[in-house]
Amino acid sequence: MVAVDVMRATTTAVGIVWGGRRCLPVPSLEAAHAVAGRLERPLLVGELGGRLPEGFELQNSPAAIEGRDDLERPAVLLSTSGTRLLHEASSAGAVYAACLRNLTAQIDQLALGHRRVAVIGAGTKGEFRLEDQLACARIAAGLIDAGFRAGDGRTLEIVERWREAPVAVCAYGRSAEYLRRTGQLEDLEFVLSRIDDVDAVFRFEAGELRRVRE
Repeated sequence: MVAVDVMRATTTAVGIVWGGRRCLPVPSLEAAHAVAGRLERPLLVGELGGRLPEGFELQNSPAAIEGRDDLERPAVLLSTSGTRLLHEASSAGAVYAACLRNLTAQIDQLALGHRRVAVIGAGTKGEFRLEDQLACARIAAGLIDAGFRAGDGRTLEIVERWREAPVAVCAYGRSAEYLRRTGQLEDLEFVLSRIDDVDAVFRFEAGELRRVRE
């Protein structure tokens, strides 16, 4: 299973691990504090309902985590939807976190190593957000081109609608609107400007997101 939460959980998670820091996604605030209590100098990163939880240092922000030099501090990552989805999918044979940054690498890994794949957008307030539709559709399109069959007609419909759509359309979705309204434009710019720049795949296993080595 591939979990996709472009704005912002899986983009943040991928950036954390790609940058050389450990990433431990958690499904709840209680889990965040429990995991943090077992770590040395953890960095609490995340949001609930868009708000920074008490005791957290950073929002669920891919821009804020980029370039920090305290890489020895493991990140405990919490989000309203994306990190919860990773835990809900943990019974699958393999669980990956993907975003617009590593589409090609993720497609290649799935095509070479798996026969059945579910690509799932985390959703917000019950809505399959525009940017997640685009990312999921691009992954699914790559698999179809590699010989996979779509699970149903609805999947094909989404793939055909979004596979050639420019990433710039993500700037007009509700997630982008929220980031503008709350003054978090740096995250919107980050997401829209980093497309397929990460040649790696990230697997969620035993409570931690790790880079899959070739």
